[in-house]
Amino acid sequence: MLRPRKIEEIKDFLLTARRKDAKSVKIKKNKDNVKFKVRCSRYLYTLVITDKEKAEKLKQSLPPGMY
Repeated sequence: MLRPRKIEEIKDFLLTARRKDAKSVKIKKNKDNVKFKVRCSRYLYTLVITDKEKAEKLKQSLPPGMY
């Protein structure tokens, strides 16, 4: 069974989200963090951000139609 891959850097997440095999991005907001999950052909990549302002900037910089 394949496990999701955790991405630590925002730049790496944006590069992954712009790949050809990236299908969709899901955004999960919790009380103390925001999780971004991008579905690619093999893995589900996740990025956890605790800063809400950074999360909003990241959401705006995602490709349109992904989330």
